[in-house]
Amino acid sequence: MNDALCEHIVARKSKPMDFIIRILIIVVIVAVAIGGLPFLGFFAFALAAILALLAYYFAFPLLNVEYEYSLLNHDLDIDAIYSKEKRKSKMNLDIQNAEIIAPKGSHRLDSYHPEATCDFSSGNANAKIFAIMIPINQKMTCVYIEPDENMIEHMKQWMGMKMFVD
Repeated sequence: MNDALCEHIVARKSKPMDFIIRILIIVVIVAVAIGGLPFLGFFAFALAAILALLAYYFAFPLLNVEYEYSLLNHDLDIDAIYSKEKRKSKMNLDIQNAEIIAPKGSHRLDSYHPEATCDFSSGNANAKIFAIMIPINQKMTCVYIEPDENMIEHMKQWMGMKMFVD
């Protein structure tokens, strides 16, 4: 078979809100431990320990995200990897159904007005981010990805005149 596979992983840059969320979780845990001491005694420390474990296993991993793009011929799969342990499929696209693929901020995207936007890029301002305008569930959706050069070349083969690199 002549199937071509391209894979690329992009780590999402930490947002300022991620740091604030971490601090708030820690403050709540400390407040439960200290504030609950007069009312609950030793049980307040046990409750704080349980909250700390829940935050460690459920909240903190969601703040460390990588996106993996897998392009098999014209099928693009986007997965989120949380704390380099847990994988969740985010989106599956057939890029041949896309209206246009162009760099983010390109004038070629001016005539498109998406109803929804999905950002699967690193968030780095200097990165070369591409916008895929594609109908998903009868809504025009803009999907931001950050492919490498190999993936861009592979997408050009399938997209033809709908793929722009400006």
